[in-house]
Amino acid sequence: MSNPPAPTVGRAVHYVSHGTPLRSDGSQAFPPQCRAATITEADADDPGRVGLAVTNPTGMFFHPLSAGGAVLADAGAQLGGTWHWPERV
Repeated sequence: MSNPPAPTVGRAVHYVSHGTPLRSDGSQAFPPQCRAATITEADADDPGRVGLAVTNPTGMFFHPLSAGGAVLADAGAQLGGTWHWPERV
């Protein structure tokens, strides 16, 4: 398998939402979900860190590289608050 491409501004990726806090029984009202996102900034020193514009059903959310808002890549577990390349279908 080849290496994934380097993230660049304007590329479409998936952002995994955090979901709502866990209830006492371990369930969530809204579990984490993949959302459409566009890379707005790419960290030249760490290709896993990007700034994103995330499109949600309720509006746009922005995660800039500055002020600790960078989003980290997570190709495997796809944890809440991370990004990954869209799956090939």
